[in-house]
Amino acid sequence: MEVVGQARNGVEAVELAQLLHPDVILMDLHMPLKGGVAATREITRDLPNTQILVLTTLNDDETVFEAVRAGAQAYLLKDASEDELLDTIRALRRGESRLTPQIARKVMDQFRRLAPASHAEPVPEDDSLAPSSEKVLPAQRGALDPEPLSDKEERILQLIAESMSNRQIANTLFLAEGTVKNYVSRIMEKLHANTRTELALLSKRQARPE
Repeated sequence: MEVVGQARNGVEAVELAQLLHPDVILMDLHMPLKGGVAATREITRDLPNTQILVLTTLNDDETVFEAVRAGAQAYLLKDASEDELLDTIRALRRGESRLTPQIARKVMDQFRRLAPASHAEPVPEDDSLAPSSEKVLPAQRGALDPEPLSDKEERILQLIAESMSNRQIANTLFLAEGTVKNYVSRIMEKLHANTRTELALLSKRQARPE
């Protein structure tokens, strides 16, 4: 494991990522010039093979939620041990997603707070015509009206929530890895999710008793 660069702010983080193409980036959410969420969004858009591990504090509820939407794959508290940090980096390289229980709970709470909007008046099909206060974000739309999953898709979603990679899921279900990848893409489309991490959070939220 080799440290190839260190950035002093979000702008430099994006520039160094594009120059060095690192496997994993440890991302602070609060940085000068450009915040960690914006930097994460740019990096995951331009460098899909670079995985981002967010280091955060417990009072970053909404910022962590936005980082999930931006595409980060793992989240650790800043007081995590060295062993936990190294284990999470290695897990990312195996294709897994990792969240500490405290952070997962807070992000699920953010999803849950979107649910009451399901009882509001219907939003126009083209919500670009609706007032800005009534527009529904993709995460809200997925939480309000998800398309039903097949039994096989439900099983794959459960395994994603257990931090399994596509290869591990393929071995467990005796499927080709490419087939699993297609299933995952379809599940993300049905649930309006952008990342595997978001799928895992949605799965845990649905499994949690009301």
